[in-house]
Amino acid sequence: MGRRFNKTVLSFHAHPDDTEAWCAGTLKLLKDKGYKVVIATMTAGGMGGINSTEEGTIEMRKEEAKKAADVLDAEYYCLDGRDGFLFDNTEIRLASISLMRKVNAGIVITHLPMDYHSDHRTTCNIVESAAMISSLPNVPVGEEPLEVTPLLYHSAPLTLTDPIGSAIVPPHFYVDVTSVMDTKMEMLSFHQSQIDLMKVMHKMDDFFGVAKQANADYGKLVGVDYAEVFWQHLGGGFQRETQIQDDLKDFIITR
Repeated sequence: MGRRFNKTVLSFHAHPDDTEAWCAGTLKLLKDKGYKVVIATMTAGGMGGINSTEEGTIEMRKEEAKKAADVLDAEYYCLDGRDGFLFDNTEIRLASISLMRKVNAGIVITHLPMDYHSDHRTTCNIVESAAMISSLPNVPVGEEPLEVTPLLYHSAPLTLTDPIGSAIVPPHFYVDVTSVMDTKMEMLSFHQSQIDLMKVMHKMDDFFGVAKQANADYGKLVGVDYAEVFWQHLGGGFQRETQIQDDLKDFIITR
């Protein structure tokens, strides 16, 4: 085992409910290993409301996100980008760096760069760029630099396909979340606003059930009941230590 990183994991995704859908089970397992969990969203999901205004939806979805985070005693932050209109700019990168430094993130989890949703892809680009320079002293934010560039991981989209439906590179590893699915589904259950949204957007009658089935489908690929899937960002500029894989070794499956 190489260098050890601070045991604060920051799940940094585009919208409320993204963390719960893609990686809440793994966050629970990490919390049980002594990690501090922080959940952040680039937007408050203001377009994701039915029969409510954008402002009303923002208020509602932030409250849902806070209640879900409370299940893990996690802090919740929102950077207040506009849902559906998220774009990369200097200000939001600086805000992302400030947050990483404020919580002293050792591990950051975000979307894949080839995710199906444009807000997800934009979030990934912002988070990756912010993480890469979060330890550099010349970044013009008030917080002290991180001691070292944090480890960066990517969570799965709804399906293992890219924006045009082609299969994406296989996950680096799977996490068996069978033992913590009740916690994951409890967290997801607070996002009640998304039930009606998914009925309108995708004619999906059971959003929570679809999310759970995705974990079951991933699990079937590796012989467990439920799994979450991840890729570690191993490109230049990032650390390559396998801390999540090491700390959750009893739950890690590779193909």
